[in-house]
Amino acid sequence: MPQTVTEGARAGAVEDPSAASPKRWWILAIIGIAQLMVVLDATIVNIALPSAQADLGFSDGNRQWIVTAYSLAFASLLLLGGRIADLFGRKPAFLIGVGGFAAASMLGGAANSFGMLVAARALQGVFGALLAPAALSLLNTTFTDAKERAKAFSVYGMIAGAGGAVGLLLGGVLTDALDWRWTLYVNLIFAIVAFAGGWTLLSNHRDAANSKLDLPGTLLVSAGLFSVVYGFSNAETHDWGSPATWGFLLAGGLLLTAFVRWQTRAKHPLLPMRVLLDRNRAASFITVLVTGAGMFGVFLFLTYYLQLNLGFSPTKTGVAFLPMMAALMIMAQISTTILVPRFGPKTVIPAGFAIAALAMAWLTGISVDSSFSTAVLPQLIVIGAGLGIVMPPAMQLATSGIAAEDAGVASATVNTMQQVGGSIGTALLNTLAASAATSYLVGKDPADKLVQAQSTIESYTTAFWWSAGFFAAGAVIAFLLYRGGKPEQDPDAAPVVHM
Repeated sequence: MPQTVTEGARAGAVEDPSAASPKRWWILAIIGIAQLMVVLDATIVNIALPSAQADLGFSDGNRQWIVTAYSLAFASLLLLGGRIADLFGRKPAFLIGVGGFAAASMLGGAANSFGMLVAARALQGVFGALLAPAALSLLNTTFTDAKERAKAFSVYGMIAGAGGAVGLLLGGVLTDALDWRWTLYVNLIFAIVAFAGGWTLLSNHRDAANSKLDLPGTLLVSAGLFSVVYGFSNAETHDWGSPATWGFLLAGGLLLTAFVRWQTRAKHPLLPMRVLLDRNRAASFITVLVTGAGMFGVFLFLTYYLQLNLGFSPTKTGVAFLPMMAALMIMAQISTTILVPRFGPKTVIPAGFAIAALAMAWLTGISVDSSFSTAVLPQLIVIGAGLGIVMPPAMQLATSGIAAEDAGVASATVNTMQQVGGSIGTALLNTLAASAATSYLVGKDPADKLVQAQSTIESYTTAFWWSAGFFAAGAVIAFLLYRGGKPEQDPDAAPVVHM
């Protein structure tokens, strides 16, 4: 690790008065509640979509925009949100993010038209893009002791990994027991607790107060990320040959290339290249991207299978994911506090990916009349264990040793990778699954209910195989990119992995 980064991290640790504060575990609780609110909103509305569609009367073709509006705004504005937290202070960024997210949720819950609901979801994404990097950078600057920081990141990684499943469970319970609108109104409960705790516990720091906002970089990266996510989203409703798909993907690639070029010349870059050039940090960013892409194969298609093929209710579907969440939570603690400190990320993270890949391949054994207890449950537990080994240490290493003035933008990059990975995974897997179902029906009677059911199984297993492929590729990439050896701790700084 270059000495300058270590010194920057040390400075950040010295300047942060909360480093030795007894309030730090309460701060972790508040950050965890806020992060859970943001993460579960990526999935909580999914289960409620049929009810919302029946209530507001929008078409099947428009249904995806309830999900896409959130991810588009969130992914394209995350880097800007992270830099705002660095420039103007993490406490105001956190509080404005929480308050705005709650207001947008109330607007969505009260929606009386499709347009109003889409606008509310987009606003949720805007304020989520301010809240999420502020929360992660607060975690990064609050915990500077190596062992405590590992525990804190295991909790954060656990929430990031299990939040989607929590969203499915909570969405199912609220839709069944109350009304689809409560999948949005429930955010007010999270927000009140997070806002009150943040106002009381957090102190404000402007670690990059002497810098200025990089407006050209902001426009380039926001437009580039929007185009990439929008292009992949269009692949679901159009096809890969449509200009609405490849045109936006090409434009996004060109804009992001121009952004990287500009960052090497800008006086106050939005994303300083020093954030990306550390080898372990770059490996962690890619790890989070791959995990986001592969996880959607679990949540999305398994939700379809449980509800449409096995006849589970929304609530029962959410409960079915609880064993996976439990395995993820347990392995999150073990991987960050025991495995990575002992064996290093080059061994542990590829092993976690390999376990998840094997479990996804095992899950392809489902059939029309499979039993949940034998064909789904064991595989879910193993997938949860594998992801628990991968996600928390990757998120920790992505922000380890970062200079205090870059903590927000480094945290935003982690969230951006997860969002873009999820968008890529959703588009690819949906397209491949639909093609597999269509191919299966060739030469068969599509009116036959058994044939129809088997075609859906073909689509799910295709998605699971591709998810297994994502995780297998992640294992290879992580093994090649992560440095060997164990992470070392400078006693005066945030954890730094040395060359």
